[in-house]
Amino acid sequence: MSNRIREEFLRKSEPVRLNKYLSETGVCSRREADRLIEKGRVSVDGIPAQTGMKIRPGQEVRVGNKVVSRQDQMVVLAVNKPKGIVCTGEKRERNSIVRFLDYPIRVTYVGRLDKESRGLLLMTNNGDIINRMMRASNCHEKEYRVTVDKEVTDGFLEKMSKGVHILDTVTRPCQVERIGKYTFSIILTQGLNRQIRRMCEALGYKVRDLLRVRVMNIRLGSLKEGQYRELTDKELEELYSLIKDSIN
Repeated sequence: MSNRIREEFLRKSEPVRLNKYLSETGVCSRREADRLIEKGRVSVDGIPAQTGMKIRPGQEVRVGNKVVSRQDQMVVLAVNKPKGIVCTGEKRERNSIVRFLDYPIRVTYVGRLDKESRGLLLMTNNGDIINRMMRASNCHEKEYRVTVDKEVTDGFLEKMSKGVHILDTVTRPCQVERIGKYTFSIILTQGLNRQIRRMCEALGYKVRDLLRVRVMNIRLGSLKEGQYRELTDKELEELYSLIKDSIN
């Protein structure tokens, strides 16, 4: 990873509560961390820690005389999520994406895919990237390939592209293109709950398969189902260029 991107990550990473930081290092639970802080056994940059304080990457945290640290390397992964895997951080969910991925560093998803959908899912430990990519007002593109139960007509494509009334609103105009008798591609710049499925249902269609093939400049490509890869430096550089002026 280029030094510029790493420095940007360390500078912009969101502060994290000290008790959460300690729990993520594996030292103890959050509750026990608060007890240790109250007892004066935790210091940050040589200064006794205070309950509720937040820290940033690069600060030195000690419990007693022992330095503890999380992994401060920025991670952004492209994952090909299979059907049946749930985008949730809930530990009790046996089929959660976190359990499925079993990545050694704590990461979370950027824009969920519902349980029955598959394809490109980005996972990262960078909260700033998540916020900038997923805030609807930033209008970043996500592209899908959708298979439905009836023939895709010109009228259907036109209605989908102009906006469909769902969830007490009308969806944003979007790019829709036929790619087969029962298959079309769609590019969204918003992420309403089960948006594509609801749009199709409102027009009398049922989704048989939904595959996300692109998020902004990141493409699924030939990544096999259930596999993941780290983003390349080039992809990260392009991604940062696209989100640099986005609202956090």
